[in-house]
Amino acid sequence: MRQGTTPGTSPIAVVLGDRVGRYTVEVDGTTVRYWDYAPVRWTARTRTIVMVHGFRGDHHGLERVVQELPQMRIVMPDLPGFGESAAFTDRQHDIAGYGRFLAAFLDALALGRDTILLGHSFGSIVAAHFAAAHPGRVAALLLVNPIAAPALEGPKGIMTKLAALYYRTAAKLPASLGNALLRSRPIVHVMSVAMAKTKDRSLLEFIHGQHHAHFSSFANRDMLLEAFRASISGTVRQVAAQLSLPTLLIAGARDEIATLPDQHKLLARLPDAELVVIDDVGHLIHYETPQPAAAAILDFLERHPAP
Repeated sequence: MRQGTTPGTSPIAVVLGDRVGRYTVEVDGTTVRYWDYAPVRWTARTRTIVMVHGFRGDHHGLERVVQELPQMRIVMPDLPGFGESAAFTDRQHDIAGYGRFLAAFLDALALGRDTILLGHSFGSIVAAHFAAAHPGRVAALLLVNPIAAPALEGPKGIMTKLAALYYRTAAKLPASLGNALLRSRPIVHVMSVAMAKTKDRSLLEFIHGQHHAHFSSFANRDMLLEAFRASISGTVRQVAAQLSLPTLLIAGARDEIATLPDQHKLLARLPDAELVVIDDVGHLIHYETPQPAAAAILDFLERHPAP
């Protein structure tokens, strides 16, 4: 059992039992920690899903979705520079760098072409660009809260510019001050409050606890700035026309980061895609509505069986 926050602060827990195993692998000279969640029972319908978490997250963020997919094998690394994985020493922490990592990671674990790839938020950009650059390498693409348009576009552009100033300032300050700013508890809390849409007090406590526990688990401020720049410049839309594989978009009706109108525009650009919209949730589908997200995934995979 894993508590989402300090014991006693929230009744919500992620219960994975004997499903979870924690492993380390060397990928192109980078020490990577990953988690392998076995299915409760292997069946002919069991698929392997590799999950890619979002910016400033780690594997914890998607575990509520993992919990709702007991019949699937889930493999999830902490992206290099986040969580328990070391930062790159030979490349930028950008979309191309993470794409190279993902290719090598799949090969290192001998994961075949029937593998399903899931990306959340920033992870949706990484997953989509990887799939576009490696046609046929994975069987299907699952994008949760996909980044469909550049962050500097639209009504939230001013907020993105303020966030960019925040990360640039933290990178220029003396190390102790810069790291303190990036890991500031009040700032992390403001970010968490801004994204959460639920009115459920227990769930809010869980979400805020998760962000406070894991949002600051990055290797250093330089790699964080590189990843941030990638997160606001890259989109799924950039490679949409190249994604010929079956693709599922799971969007939040109240998402202010990856807005619903942009999801419909993205859908129109994808050759073989479906869009599922979940009501009353924003950019935190993985925390607030894991059950309907998992149901959409299972339905999609049922209609797109392994080749």
